[in-house]
Amino acid sequence: MRTLRKMRPVPPPLPLLLTVMLVVPAAAMAAQPPVDLGTTSSFAILAGSTITNTGPTTINGDAGGDVGLYPGTSFTGQSSVTLTGTVHLADDVARVAKDDLVAAYNDAAGRTPVSRIPTELGGSTLLPGVYDSASGTFQITGTLTLDAQGDPDAVFVFKTASTLITESDSNVSLLNGARFCRVFWQVGSSATLGVNSHFVGHIFALTSITANTGATVQGQLLARNGSVTLDTNTITNGPCPTIATTTTTSSSSTTSTVPGSSTTTTTTTTSSTTTTTSTPTPTTTTTLHRHEFPNTGTSWADVFLVGAGLALLGAAVRWKATRRIHE
Repeated sequence: MRTLRKMRPVPPPLPLLLTVMLVVPAAAMAAQPPVDLGTTSSFAILAGSTITNTGPTTINGDAGGDVGLYPGTSFTGQSSVTLTGTVHLADDVARVAKDDLVAAYNDAAGRTPVSRIPTELGGSTLLPGVYDSASGTFQITGTLTLDAQGDPDAVFVFKTASTLITESDSNVSLLNGARFCRVFWQVGSSATLGVNSHFVGHIFALTSITANTGATVQGQLLARNGSVTLDTNTITNGPCPTIATTTTTSSSSTTSTVPGSSTTTTTTTTSSTTTTTSTPTPTTTTTLHRHEFPNTGTSWADVFLVGAGLALLGAAVRWKATRRIHE
């Protein structure tokens, strides 16, 4: 009489396991695209209610040194401002730019996945990604370093539920190809830049922005509903050129004949060289000590997903081997 073996559950097909291993981690680690600035890209300053300036302030930049206000109309201290762009007070250009600012703000606010980090950013070095804090605020005391790891298109997005405050003489430093035009700050209320501080990136503030005496900005100050207050500042909205990449391909052929044989073998060798044109940036060397992991920018969630996929693959292999033994 034939004995029926006990049925065992059938594991997922191996191709599905491989898909989980490869696709999910890759999606989790996908690079962030830049926030679309729309017509706001030509504005160094954009506000909702008023713009106030004290002392000699310079507003310039090849990307755009425009100043805009909508729906407000009051630009106090304009005579002390040196600018390379155009002032738009409650006109159609400012109105469209304000609409684009709302879209940019919402874009930045909706970015995921988010890494939660401490409120104090000073003294830290961060890799490309999207960041927020448990307190809903960010503060910079000392120097914050943004490391693009050689990728000039690397994007940094910082999201706050309320304030962004930089202390006096604080600094945002760019390292290894990081560019100001790829740094975005979505601020849920207002931003304040400290005396003689140096700030980098595009600020999208829901309410107001204050740049205290001597603060310099490489980027934009864009306030949706409130005011922008300036005091002897330099705001530079520079260009963000596309990094040109040139690929050169060459090939060569070698023909050989085996002695005493009519067989001829032709070997073709193809080589490809890719050259990326960008602004040279300082490089750093990291020395790894025993029991340390290199700072690759891969999150622990991604490491877990890869581990889980490998575990599933191992289970499938063991199941198949066990099934062969019982058969």
